[in-house]
Amino acid sequence: MKKLGQHFLVDRRVLDRIGDYASLSEEDRVLEIGPGTGNLTEVLSTRSGTVLAVEVDPALAISLEGRFPNVEVIRGDAIRVTLPDYNKIVSNLPYQISSKITFRLLERPFDLAVLMYQREFAERMVASPGTKDCGRLTLNVALRAEAEILERVPRGAFRPRPKVESAIVRLRPREKRIPVDERAFDNLTRGLFSMRRKKVKKSLAMMRVPSDAMLRIDPNLLERRPQELSLEDVVNLAKTISGK
Repeated sequence: MKKLGQHFLVDRRVLDRIGDYASLSEEDRVLEIGPGTGNLTEVLSTRSGTVLAVEVDPALAISLEGRFPNVEVIRGDAIRVTLPDYNKIVSNLPYQISSKITFRLLERPFDLAVLMYQREFAERMVASPGTKDCGRLTLNVALRAEAEILERVPRGAFRPRPKVESAIVRLRPREKRIPVDERAFDNLTRGLFSMRRKKVKKSLAMMRVPSDAMLRIDPNLLERRPQELSLEDVVNLAKTISGK
């Protein structure tokens, strides 16, 4: 059964390892986005105090209600629904909302997240500067959290079988937020990576960055291309351009 483009994780070994990665205890309140048929929900319910399962599909939500004593089913779209209080996030995410839900989750406090993504998306999340996978997603995640790929998951672990491989990613929020205007940072990365083949100097000129700000930027940075910039480089650019 496939609902709303979701592929359900059925490999029990992978399900158990996800539970292990999350280091769950009875004190944990776990948010699960897209529980689907409840395979991961069952693992989470036996290892944590409370599971808060957000499901947009009415039929799937009904099938989960009352099935586990410590699972609260929340009907609605995880992008828009009011999210409850939780300290950990463990989910086999519907891949079509990967970017939007990740950034929504990173805006709120949590201790740890273990999330399943399409493999290519996961690799972009953890990419190193100078590689082809480094992009706006990489930098915006890195600004808020430390991300690591824990394992790659083959297509056969899901039903129905997807066309792509998947990967499990662990996110640990930064203990201290990097002092930068996040809106300015986001606008800068959006502009730079919309012109990723151009050098930073050319892109900033096309973004109409004032000439006095351009003079304050390290000339070495201006000669690089966006994917060659580190997180620190982009933070410094954002601060210089915004004058903060």
